[in-house]
Amino acid sequence: PSKVDPTLNVSDPEDGAPATHAVRVDSIFSGKRCVVFAVPGAFTPTCSSKHLPGFVSLADDIKAAGADEIFCVSVNDPFVLRAWGEAHNVAGKVTMLADGGASLTGALGMLVDRSSNGMGMRSQRYAMVLDKTMKCETFVVDPSGAFGDTAAEKVLEFLRANPAA
Repeated sequence: PSKVDPTLNVSDPEDGAPATHAVRVDSIFSGKRCVVFAVPGAFTPTCSSKHLPGFVSLADDIKAAGADEIFCVSVNDPFVLRAWGEAHNVAGKVTMLADGGASLTGALGMLVDRSSNGMGMRSQRYAMVLDKTMKCETFVVDPSGAFGDTAAEKVLEFLRANPAA
């Protein structure tokens, strides 16, 4: 995508509002250079052992390289995402965004059927960097489900090679 639709809603389990509270993505992403990465599911093996921990451990470096905020999106409910974030000590490092209705994931064309794995509809693994106007600077997908191309290290490399304008 070249730009994220500002009218889409997600739930921010960090905002203290009820879990059903929808937040427009423009109120979250606009005016900041954002790193957004998505995982197929909270508490899943690769997501929990490699993908999210990589962004947590490199959060300071990613922010020093020009990102104002880092977001993790998953097609899970806000309660699950809050618990997963707490289990990985994301506070102050990564903001968890629950896309329970898959509105953001679907609009980005990243919704996949993982029913054969018992997971239902989920997000493909991706990472993107959005500029302050929500224009996409880069968008990388790992269609195989592996996390290598969307790993925190790859995002950090991109940010270092492409400083904010």
